[in-house]
Amino acid sequence: MVSRSYMNFLDLASGNLLEIPHTPRSIPRVMTVPGIISDLDGYGPHGSNDGDSEIASSICHERKIIVTNMLPLHAKKDPGTAKWCFSWDEDSLYLQLKDGFSPETEFIYVGSLKADIDASEQEEVSQKLLEDFNCVPTFLPQDLQKKFYLGFCKQQLWPLFHYMLPMCPDHGDRFDRTLWQAYVSANKMFADKIMEIISPEEDYVWVHDYHLMLLPTFLRKGYNRVKLGFFLHSPFPSSEIYRTLPVRDEILRGLLNCDLIGFHTFDYARHFLSCCSRMLGLDYESKRGHIGLDYFGRTVYIKILPVGIHICRLESVMNLPSTSAKVKEIQEQFSGRKVILGIDDMDIFKGISLKLLAMEQLLQQHPDLQGKVVLVQIVNPARGSGKDVQEAKRETYLTAKRINDVYGSPEYEPVILIDRPVPRYEKTAYYALAECCIVNAVRDGMNLVPYKYIVCRQGTPYMDKAMGITSDSPRTSMLVVSEFVGCSPSLSGAIRVNPWDIEAVADALNLAITMRESEKQLRHEKHYRYVSTHDVAYWARSFMQDLERACQDHYNKRCWGIGFGLGFRVVSLSPSFRRLCIEHIVSAYKRTNRRAIFLDYDGTVVPQTSIVKSPSSEVISVLKALCNDQNNSVFIVSGRGKNSLSGWLDPCERLGIAAEHGYFMRWNKTCEWETHSVADDLDWKSIVEPIMRLYTEATDGSSIEVKESALVWHHQDADPDFGSCQAKELLDHLENVLANEPVVVKRGQHIVEVKPQGISKGSVAEKVLSNMVDQGKPPDFVLCIGDDKSDEDMFESILNTVSAPTLPLAPEIFACTVGRKSSKAKYYLDDTVDVVKLLQGLATASCPKPKYIEQTLVSFESII
Repeated sequence: MVSRSYMNFLDLASGNLLEIPHTPRSIPRVMTVPGIISDLDGYGPHGSNDGDSEIASSICHERKIIVTNMLPLHAKKDPGTAKWCFSWDEDSLYLQLKDGFSPETEFIYVGSLKADIDASEQEEVSQKLLEDFNCVPTFLPQDLQKKFYLGFCKQQLWPLFHYMLPMCPDHGDRFDRTLWQAYVSANKMFADKIMEIISPEEDYVWVHDYHLMLLPTFLRKGYNRVKLGFFLHSPFPSSEIYRTLPVRDEILRGLLNCDLIGFHTFDYARHFLSCCSRMLGLDYESKRGHIGLDYFGRTVYIKILPVGIHICRLESVMNLPSTSAKVKEIQEQFSGRKVILGIDDMDIFKGISLKLLAMEQLLQQHPDLQGKVVLVQIVNPARGSGKDVQEAKRETYLTAKRINDVYGSPEYEPVILIDRPVPRYEKTAYYALAECCIVNAVRDGMNLVPYKYIVCRQGTPYMDKAMGITSDSPRTSMLVVSEFVGCSPSLSGAIRVNPWDIEAVADALNLAITMRESEKQLRHEKHYRYVSTHDVAYWARSFMQDLERACQDHYNKRCWGIGFGLGFRVVSLSPSFRRLCIEHIVSAYKRTNRRAIFLDYDGTVVPQTSIVKSPSSEVISVLKALCNDQNNSVFIVSGRGKNSLSGWLDPCERLGIAAEHGYFMRWNKTCEWETHSVADDLDWKSIVEPIMRLYTEATDGSSIEVKESALVWHHQDADPDFGSCQAKELLDHLENVLANEPVVVKRGQHIVEVKPQGISKGSVAEKVLSNMVDQGKPPDFVLCIGDDKSDEDMFESILNTVSAPTLPLAPEIFACTVGRKSSKAKYYLDDTVDVVKLLQGLATASCPKPKYIEQTLVSFESII
């Protein structure tokens, strides 16, 4: 088993990483269970920090640990005392989400500060923030912070997640391994901070955004059963874009170490699921409305819910005297003109220049609007730096100047750029007065500007007074929203546009400002109902409820960690499911003398991925040894054809073979092949084969396997998404046309199979065991090993048959699946190598070597 120590994790992750000192444990741990801390969480000299202690406390309560890149705090140094002063950032989403929970719920925040704190002051600041704000700061060295945030996050992840590829040096930065190492190092330091204060059995950890996508791997390694959720606030790109990232698998596996992953829209979730399917081979399914991925026995759930806004906070700003004064000032400034409002960060993805071009097109197509409509564009400071930001800013100013020169006058500026820090009250005033709000981003994760606009247009009694309207006046609002923005799907009354289609955006703006008041009112009411009921509190509460549900089975399963570095993951299986120990089965083997052994072929004695499908000399040797023991009845039970199996296994004269899932059966090499009783009824093949051929022609990479008893459509080499879609359609098609035929249509891993009813591997096991009973040799030992769904029939059949009253005594049963996965079998082995080694152990027990011959003992670790 892999060590749980995480001290050398960086070295395992990517080799020579930055020399970052391990975070000192300077912040006191919070005790929720009486006693000595080291006794409880393994931080004592003899403890292990796996977090899986069974200690429970009747007085403990659940806490929420919110992990973000930046803490929701303002930091300022007092020039007089030279001391740091801190205050809450009331506008931060991460602070506002607390409103979704009861006042008794404790929140701890982990993240960096927006200020550079000297190393000599970090200890004092840490204590102050923990005591006064329940915040745990992560102090990254300045060089690391620059490479982590401005480097990997902003220059590589952010553009990629917004569909921008570095096709040439002038168009984005190429992948830089040193920046990636900084990202790994920073995520490791964040995880260290969480480990200082977490109580893994009680606390829920909620990690936010693309800065910390590796953190779940480090945290899951420290605590296998940590309750961990992640929410991505940016878009997740399609697989065609994401697959270009050299560290794509590491990031996907990092996210999959969570219990719940949240996205704003189904599109983002769909892209993530597609990446997991195409790059990691993982399938997902929807169960009772919840999407789940099976990842080594753990179910990773997917949450789709756009974030909301804090309405009360916005209403309180509307009621400020400064807001009222600004409203009156703006009303006077734009008297007789309609205001179109845009509020965006200055970056290349917000589409500001495209918005200005649409405004230019509007004025050109509708000269009557000149002098009557104004676009007010508030530009928030850029969050990143680089030549792309400077280029976007230059283009914006040039376009605005050109429009004002052509269509403006001394008394009229059609485009007003406000490129300075704008206080919230001033933005609120513009929201309240704007006839239309436009969000024209070419790609954006969520964008809450439309939500804020809708609430401000709804107003408050204080705002109504400032605007000179009565409280019963009808409320209106008009939104023009890019279809590439995360909030677009939730705003069904907005005019959705393609921001690249300048004429269509201009037409949308014209429609928005000329629409009938009654229709504006209906659209506004619809939007306000949604925004007011899906606020930030609803979003946070809903996410945490799903996280609690996702974690409820944590202690009902056995967990252990496997893998090194960023490939670490946790295997989670049923408590009764254990590794088949060779010493245990050999002991039972020696005690018995009427043994039945059933072995699958592909994926069990021959690797599934092997190009050469014939058995190795080692497999032939061990099968011959088992068959030569007169106390054994050994059968290969496979879906393959009889000719292939009989040719490959020809040296094993006493080996029984069941081909095509039991349609053909031979007790040994000297016996004739027996055919199942349904052999004469295969007329359905003439119906199935043309249909499968049709789907094969339409699905590149698919093929048909023709067996004597069955027809199989394979799509393993087809596009994963299209192949899966076609397989589902083929399944429905065949079930409809074969409804009255004596056949079974089944969908397996990358296949759709049609075969006669009553044929299964389970029926083979039943027949062999019944034959042994009829011969007066009821089995006292049954071993069955297989790796796929068809073998589950054997496991079930064996358990049912041996419990039948015809058997005088219950035999020793060893039903074993290959691979750690959900199964009806009680045991598992990791791979075909383990299977062959186990069979060699049984063969040795059948043919013990003379004592004088030197023997080599092989030890197999058992995980019980």
